[in-house]
Parts: sequence; C-alpha cells; structure tokens
Amino acid sequence: MKLASNILASGPGWQVTDVVCTAGPGDRPFEEEHDAVCIAAVTEGTFLYRTTEGSAVLAPGAAVLGNKGHCFECGHAHGIGDRCLAFHFTPEYWEEIVAAVPGATRTAFGVPHLPPMLPLVPLIAAVEAARDEGEAAEFEELTLRLAGAVAMALAGTARAGRGPSPRDERRVSGALRRIEANAHERLSLDDLAREAATSPYHFLRTFMQVVGMTPHQFVLRTRLHRAAVRLRRSDEAISAIAFDAGFNDLSTFNRRFRRVMGASPSVYRAREAA
Repeated sequence: MKLASNILASGPGWQVTDVVCTAGPGDRPFEEEHDAVCIAAVTEGTFLYRTTEGSAVLAPGAAVLGNKGHCFECGHAHGIGDRCLAFHFTPEYWEEIVAAVPGATRTAFGVPHLPPMLPLVPLIAAVEAARDEGEAAEFEELTLRLAGAVAMALAGTARAGRGPSPRDERRVSGALRRIEANAHERLSLDDLAREAATSPYHFLRTFMQVVGMTPHQFVLRTRLHRAAVRLRRSDEAISAIAFDAGFNDLSTFNRRFRRVMGASPSVYRAREAA
C-alpha cells in the first residue's frame, strides 16, 4: 500500500492525521491493524474497506470506523487513490466521550462505516477546511464534535433536547469569565474543561448549548472584537494589535478579520475613520 501520512494535531488521548493513499488497481491490498480507536473522514477518492465488522465501498463524506486491535484491508480495484482525515483515540478517551453522549452505551463499533449522513456532512467539511487552511487549533474541538456525532448516530439518538442544568450554566459562566480575562492567551478545551471539573466532550456540548458557539469560536470572536475596537480608537500598527489580541500570525488575523468583519483590518480602519 502506498501511503503518506502527516500528523496535523494531537492532544491527551487523541490525534488527527492526514492520510493520502496512491494505490490503484494494480496494487494488492494487505492486512493492517488499527492501533487505536479510529474514525476516518473520507475527503477524496473511493475504496473498498474490509474489517472484522464487515465491508463497504467508501466515498467522500463517509466515516471509516475501526476498533483498536482489529485488522482491516483497503482495496482500490476500481480507481486510484484516496485521502482521509484519520482521528485516533485511546480506548479510555473514547469511552469518556461515549459516556457523555445521551443514549450511547456501546464503545465498540459494530459496523465498518457510516455513510454521508446529514449530521456528519458539515463536520467533515469543517475538518477538511481546517486541514487545508492549516488551522491546527480548531482540531481539538472538531475532533470531539465529530466523535460525539458518530457516537450519537450509532446509538440512534438525536441531539439531546434537555437544556443545561444550573450547575452546567455556572460552569460555562466561569469559563466565559476566564476567556474574557485571558482571551489573548492560549486557552485549550482540555484546560477549560478541567477547570470546570467535567469531561472535555461534556463541557464542549454544554458550552455550545449555553453560548451558541464553541469555546474556540468564542475566543476568536472576543479577540476580533477587541482588535476592531483598537483599530477604531488608535493608529497603532495592525501587526501589534493582532499580536496583542492573541494572533501569532498576521495572515491568519487578516483572514479571520475579513471573514467576520467583512473587510480587511486596513479597510475597516479607514472606513470607520471616514
């Protein structure tokens, strides 16, 4: 098998790898083994996936499922190559995610894949965009969101309709105050969840219920808001404003600012000064 892999992001219990395969009809598939719990989002190409749980022809938008220690084969009898974003979890971390999903009880996958389902489509599109834009910071949340969506789909449950408890609301309020005071610093999901005394997936799900966006999105909005205010109130260099707000890369700041504010920082400043 002709494979090239590149680790995009990792954290305690998880890792995201960009996997490109260039095998074709003339290449004979060989048996491999999943060394972790695996959910792989197919982004390009088609291939035949065989594992202990069955076999399936996979195409973009599908999710490959693999249990740790189980053997599998990938075949390309009908075309050349594919590309996947592979999310790997330790069994302990995966069990923690499943335990926080309402209605989910099984930690082992009983099927080899999930087809391009409506709840998965926007998430797979988001992880593909993060890969292409080099946004490693987004993968921490996207990894958990994709894992939770897969666990929900396998459990046959919709997203939980129950609102957050008063205790969860207090946890989120504390996190919001922490972000407000330290938005310029690196605030990882794992750190925020630990301070809230809850699992990362439960914290992420609760935060989204209360705030309407993920912690990472809220941090970005806070940074951009503060940068916009300074652009209007001062003539400081745009680079200085970007770095003080918490952006380590000026091109990333410019791209984010334009996407949210509808204009580049320089155009925004000139327009507001007119």
